[in-house]
Amino acid sequence: MVRIIGFFVGLAFVGMVFISFFVNIADYVANPPEETAEHEFHKHPKEVHFASDGPFGHFDNQQLQRGFQVYKEVCAACHGLTLVSFRDLAALGYEEPEIKAIADQWAIQVPSVNADTGEAATRKAIPADRFPSPYPNEVAARAANNNALPPDLSLIAKAREGGAAYTYSLLTGYQRQPAELVHKFPAAKTPQGLYYNPYFPNLNLAMPPPLTAEGQVTYADGTRASVDQMAKDVSAFLVWTAEPKLQNRRTAGFAVVIFLLIGTILGYLAYRQIWAEAKRKVRVTGPLEAESQAKAQAAKDDQGVAG
Repeated sequence: MVRIIGFFVGLAFVGMVFISFFVNIADYVANPPEETAEHEFHKHPKEVHFASDGPFGHFDNQQLQRGFQVYKEVCAACHGLTLVSFRDLAALGYEEPEIKAIADQWAIQVPSVNADTGEAATRKAIPADRFPSPYPNEVAARAANNNALPPDLSLIAKAREGGAAYTYSLLTGYQRQPAELVHKFPAAKTPQGLYYNPYFPNLNLAMPPPLTAEGQVTYADGTRASVDQMAKDVSAFLVWTAEPKLQNRRTAGFAVVIFLLIGTILGYLAYRQIWAEAKRKVRVTGPLEAESQAKAQAAKDDQGVAG
């Protein structure tokens, strides 16, 4: 009886699931979701190549140094790198005296405590410090940016779909809002204080165009600092901040793959050498085996049992 009741309860549950599914499908077909400006005018990141792309990619230290210079002179006023230390710059080819000078001359000082009074204070950075945030807290950051919170850039290349291509596209994607968009979606007109960028998810963001003119940064290596070049360089630099051990990880991965490949080949050859010619011997056992039948007959004879 319990099984019958359980069967009908389960049948009713499955029936309700199917009814709900088909009702929702019918409602979706009858009342499809309205098109939005974001859905129609949002663009995927541009096709752009970086030296670190692909399984054989590697960091170009000259490009990373140029990207760090763009970050320092353009981005650092609003965006922090709180997961990166000054001494990590050694991986980009900077010497120890250069790193000490960069930390000492950094425009934003590191939070500290006055040893005499115990009150909050600031001090110059040292190589062991992480890059300080330009704002003391989130409230101050929002107050200085029309209630928008500038994200920390340490992991931005991993936190955004498209990675470096998204960063590059965003930096080079600012433009006037298309008239077609305003005509079709009047409510989606870019509000005052925001800037239209089709590569941003909701098309409008609070950050003004950070790279506006050629020569905004003067590269130490003499590279022509076009807007496109600066955007590529800082995007490559942010890939490094998000994955500073990328090359080491790939090198270790290739070593493991080669080791496993060699181990597989050696194992197969050992199998062929040792076991391939060995014949598997199967011995028939059971009550019908001749030896078992002889023992059974002997036991019967001992007990005087016929047959």
